[in-house]
Amino acid sequence: MRKLYVGAMCVALSACQLTARQDEPDTLEQAQAELSSNTESAAGSLELAAAPEQLPAEAELNQAALEQVEPEQPEPLTPQQVDDLWERIDMQLSLEVPLEQKSLQSQLNWYLRHPDYMRRVSQRAEPYLYFIIDEIEKRDMPLELALLPIVESAFQPFAYSHGRAAGLWQIIPGTGRRFGLEQNWWYDGRRDVYASTIAALDYLEYLNRFFDGDWTHAIAAYNSGEGRVRNAIRANKRANKPTDFWSLSLPRETSAYLPKLLALSHILQNREDYDMEIPQLANQPYFERVDVGSQIDLAVAADLAGIELEELHRLNPGFNRWATAPEGPHFLLLPIEQAERFEVAVNNMPKQDRLQWTRYTVVSGDSLSTIASRYNTTSGQIRQLNSLSGDTIRIGQALLIPISSRDSEAYTLSQEQRLAATQGRNRGAIKLNYTVKSGDSLWEIGRRYKVSHRQIASWNGMAPGDTLRLGQKLVIWQQTDVPRDQLQTITYRVRSGDSLSTIAARFKVRISDLVKWNKLDQNSYLQPGQRLKLYINVAEVSA
Repeated sequence: MRKLYVGAMCVALSACQLTARQDEPDTLEQAQAELSSNTESAAGSLELAAAPEQLPAEAELNQAALEQVEPEQPEPLTPQQVDDLWERIDMQLSLEVPLEQKSLQSQLNWYLRHPDYMRRVSQRAEPYLYFIIDEIEKRDMPLELALLPIVESAFQPFAYSHGRAAGLWQIIPGTGRRFGLEQNWWYDGRRDVYASTIAALDYLEYLNRFFDGDWTHAIAAYNSGEGRVRNAIRANKRANKPTDFWSLSLPRETSAYLPKLLALSHILQNREDYDMEIPQLANQPYFERVDVGSQIDLAVAADLAGIELEELHRLNPGFNRWATAPEGPHFLLLPIEQAERFEVAVNNMPKQDRLQWTRYTVVSGDSLSTIASRYNTTSGQIRQLNSLSGDTIRIGQALLIPISSRDSEAYTLSQEQRLAATQGRNRGAIKLNYTVKSGDSLWEIGRRYKVSHRQIASWNGMAPGDTLRLGQKLVIWQQTDVPRDQLQTITYRVRSGDSLSTIAARFKVRISDLVKWNKLDQNSYLQPGQRLKLYINVAEVSA
């Protein structure tokens, strides 16, 4: 108010001076009257200047306008808060994708031509992907690594490759042992979802340090080994060539390995542009890891958890047999909804009730190995359970043997049943059963039956480099030009006077086939009553 008053007085005095200059008063009385008039005018101006103080409604409006605030924008969701696991990965992808590289374009085109592939992979990945992403984030590693099991195994936990690699992360035996994964008759840690993920990420971290933080070199080395990639880098340095991944001379499989991963990364980032429908996966834990504390029949564990035995085995593919390993690990992965129920039930179950037992009396001809094979267990476990110091047993001795609570066929994902399914898959017209003898090799057997050693390995769930065991059962498939509806399997009983040549002529087959089908020596003599298996063309024999 003081400032307004002074300003008004200045205006008033200026007006007095201007008036005096323009029209000088004649007398003192006139000057006084004029001064009085100007003072009143100044007072009026003061009242006008103060008028805003007298308009409360307008003041309230102005105050309301000042107090009005823009609505707050919602905070963007973090990768951990989004609904979809694929989106969680997408938000954190960081590796460069050089689309100008022909090898990358080739892999990208393959994925785009096979859109159903990613839909199948997404379905298989559902139980495992949340855990894998979570572990990668804890280590601050590139999220592209969460896509590596697609390249390695298509998220098939029981995958086994021609290079003897196993599990989601396709770890070879030596690397598995190097990073602490046990491998025995009961258990293979390379297929254990939890343990193999920890081991694979440990290995990748080591490779990243080995290659001074270059993830492209580290990822390539995961496929072919650090030595091979290091040698390729050194060769390029000697030749004054670039040492980036794309410039290295590497095996064909390794050269395509990183492009496959980066093509997947690019599709995930641009799935709408490519019209690639990848089913959403809930961004929440799928399983919980429970400490059982002792060996347990997997069928018993499934019953305690209230889930199917096959579902339990898919979450715990590291267990080869009908039970967990006697010496551990004693952890099971359970669907998170059933974990608490299982934990309460198993803690209330005495350890001796977690397996079934039978008492066996040793008879003539028995050995620990034959008894163990008969009951689908190991000699070591029989020794341990019966406090035996060695393999010596005596006739009449009673042994306690662990047995499965269900028939072996019920454990559909045990190693035994998976092998039976593989060997039973139709690969040709004639299926032969072969028992491995001393000195046998896949190459020698293949040469004998005119098939490749790689085919025999594939038919029997093996890698071409796997070692054969004496007495091991193999299947060998043979092709024929005979229509399947005319091909018949018969068992022929040898009669006096028979020979391979007379039998072959009678049934219109080759002597060499008779020898193969029955694992005979071509120069051996047949014995009356001996049984031979023949695959005959019914149309020809009856003609």
